[in-house]
Amino acid sequence: MTLSLGVPSKGRLMEQTFDWFADRGITLRRAGADREYAGAVEGFDGLRLVLLSAGEIPRDLAAGRIHLGVTGSDLVREGLADWAAQVAELAPMGFGHADLVIAVPAAWVDVDTLDDLDAAAAAFRARHGFRLRIATKYHRLVRDHLRAHGVADYQLVDSQGATEGTVKNLTAEAVADITSTGATLRDNHLKVLHGPPVHASQATLFAASGADWTEARAVLVRLAARLGVALPDTFG
Repeated sequence: MTLSLGVPSKGRLMEQTFDWFADRGITLRRAGADREYAGAVEGFDGLRLVLLSAGEIPRDLAAGRIHLGVTGSDLVREGLADWAAQVAELAPMGFGHADLVIAVPAAWVDVDTLDDLDAAAAAFRARHGFRLRIATKYHRLVRDHLRAHGVADYQLVDSQGATEGTVKNLTAEAVADITSTGATLRDNHLKVLHGPPVHASQATLFAASGADWTEARAVLVRLAARLGVALPDTFG
């Protein structure tokens, strides 16, 4: 019986994930050179390590190709429609913190909240004849957040590069982006709107609802006990 665990294949997120499991007596490591994606597990029988990009992990969880996965909660919520029906959140892991925020030009002295943004968006459309543009990679999360707060007169424009530079480049009037400190936004003369973020993200251990748990469930129960994680009723 084998339980597959998807972990980010490089960078600080991989290292912190390895440390998190090591603190609980399970050693995860690469099995080959840095450019290889094979992994090895020591200290726990029945667990198989799969190294993937953080962006691939939500898709592989949703497809049932891996049983468990560690990735940012923002990537799961943005990447999977009706995410809670496809994965179960087993444990926030306490690292990889970053906030998805909305930021506007610092020169907009009268725009500090979402209510202000709503008013500014209406005035912008009346003046320019098109909707205020918000550049982001997180269309689903931002759209849901703005809808919940009654902001409607805007359009989202896709950003696959440096989102914070879109205002300076005149391709957007505002941005919605992930930030840990806000320094890059400030460096680009942007200010974060007051209030809670669109989403407060962190590295999280997820389980795939659609994976084949016929034999892996017993391994998951043992693993959860080792990790100190409470399982939802559907997995226990």
